[in-house]
Amino acid sequence: MQSPGSVAFTIFGIDIMWYGILIASGMILAIIISYVRAPRFGIEPDYILDMAIWTLPIGIVGARLYYVIFNYSLYQGDFLSILNTRNGGLAIHGGIIAGAITVIVICRIKKISCLNVGDLVLPSVALAQAIGRWGNFFNEEAFGAPTDLPWAIIINGQKVHPTFLYESLWCLMLFFLLSYIGKHRQFTGQVVCLYGILYSFERFFVEWLRTDSLMIGPFKQAQVLSLIAIIICAILYMYLKKCYNNIRTNNS
Repeated sequence: MQSPGSVAFTIFGIDIMWYGILIASGMILAIIISYVRAPRFGIEPDYILDMAIWTLPIGIVGARLYYVIFNYSLYQGDFLSILNTRNGGLAIHGGIIAGAITVIVICRIKKISCLNVGDLVLPSVALAQAIGRWGNFFNEEAFGAPTDLPWAIIINGQKVHPTFLYESLWCLMLFFLLSYIGKHRQFTGQVVCLYGILYSFERFFVEWLRTDSLMIGPFKQAQVLSLIAIIICAILYMYLKKCYNNIRTNNS
């Protein structure tokens, strides 16, 4: 399997990239699903639109800045190129961090539970990730080490691991799993914690295969953040579950 190219089509002399189409499609679908499911979580659907207006652009800026910071040598002396995201260069961890901070601030302003909002939107975020990862395929980026596996993709004439595909399939599974858990959750924040643990678990191991990882000294930053996220989310999960069990005990 080989990418047919990064350009989807050209209109009025402007190339429309598959990368942008897929990311935008994933975001729009995530908003629609979250909007429809909002009443089940006791959240006004319009709150989802309010959050999207702020979270999406800030999340994209965060994803870009995160990538640029860890690849500063590529942009030094040509700062205008920082604004060009048409050919990729968005780091999902930066987007998640910036988006999460934005949601927390908005939830505090609107006086609603950010954990409850997270339980609502994170399954759809996983779906958006599953769709958006295919942009890496068209851009021929975020691939892994050489392999002879039958599902390998061809980059520069060489067969390599399609790490974008591994993450896409995992995130698609997360969408269905977390959506189900969200309907039967035991406590508020359960989906948030499981998303943090399960996505980070996958990202930690898939990162071993990637050849273009962002680095923190000798360490791959995605693996460092994944370990931190797993530890924090596991501790938070146990704490929230303990609080839930104490409430049940006091009410029985």
